[in-house]
Amino acid sequence: MSPVLRQLTPTAGARILGLGSRQPEQVVTNADIAARGVDTTDEWIRARVGIERRRFARADESVVDMAADAGSKALADAGLAPSDIDAVLVATCTMPSFIPNAAGQTADRIGVHAAAAFDINAACAGFCYGLGTASDMIRAGSARHVLVIGAEKLSDWVDPMDRSTCIIFADGAGAAVVGPVGDGDRPGIGPIAAGSAGDLVDTIVVSDRNSFIRQDGREVYRWAITKIAPVALRALELARVAPADVDVLVPHQANLRIVEAIAKRIRAAGAPEDMVVADDIIHSGNTSSASIPLALDHMRAEGRVRSGDLALLVGFGAGLSYASQVVVLP
Repeated sequence: MSPVLRQLTPTAGARILGLGSRQPEQVVTNADIAARGVDTTDEWIRARVGIERRRFARADESVVDMAADAGSKALADAGLAPSDIDAVLVATCTMPSFIPNAAGQTADRIGVHAAAAFDINAACAGFCYGLGTASDMIRAGSARHVLVIGAEKLSDWVDPMDRSTCIIFADGAGAAVVGPVGDGDRPGIGPIAAGSAGDLVDTIVVSDRNSFIRQDGREVYRWAITKIAPVALRALELARVAPADVDVLVPHQANLRIVEAIAKRIRAAGAPEDMVVADDIIHSGNTSSASIPLALDHMRAEGRVRSGDLALLVGFGAGLSYASQVVVLP
């Protein structure tokens, strides 16, 4: 008779314990981009994508540098030590090389030793995939505390003269510490609603290691404003939460017009008119997997959200991949 394999003790659920973020010091305005000779203006950029400025990392500032700083801040915010972390997940699509991964280097930099460490490449949906993975690991009992980081240095992969990308993408990192809920407490991270549209894979591509990001902005825009709100509403259904209960909407900061279109559909489904909607795109640009945790940390610092608020997160991007979940803010 085959032995019965022991299963780890599951927990009642997971929640976010702390947040942290890091942005480079260099601010790049729309006027700065136009001054390079790109055929654009401040007014044109604001009208089409809603961005006023973004941040670019220095040449010697890496994805791992930003990830480690954001992760350390999230640990401090959660009141945990590096030794408390069982796994480090880094969502990124902009490492200069895929070997070694970002997570192992980031964990070591923070002082998290001998923990599980792996990268997630779901582009702009990466943080939501990471959050869902961390929640599942904790619920299954395979980890107690997981550090999830979204970190990107998109400036390394953007043609500085390509108007379709150079006005949009930027650099930064955001992080969340995920841990178990207390005895008798309700879960603070809902089930993930995720999927992909592989038939549209060619709309956002990097052809090879010597190429820049190329995207069909119009096609991505049409897809996002029609397909992403239903994904967010599905996450509400899975969590058994009504749209009227949503305090905060945090879509991936791809384009302000896309963010506003998603918010309009969520409100039409019953979300309150005073629902706070993340608009970090205006000052941070599109930081891919970092955009959702960056926006959360910035909104908290600005006093726009409070501990205990119910937030609806939804990420979407290259792949095309998408993911959404409901979370309770720390």
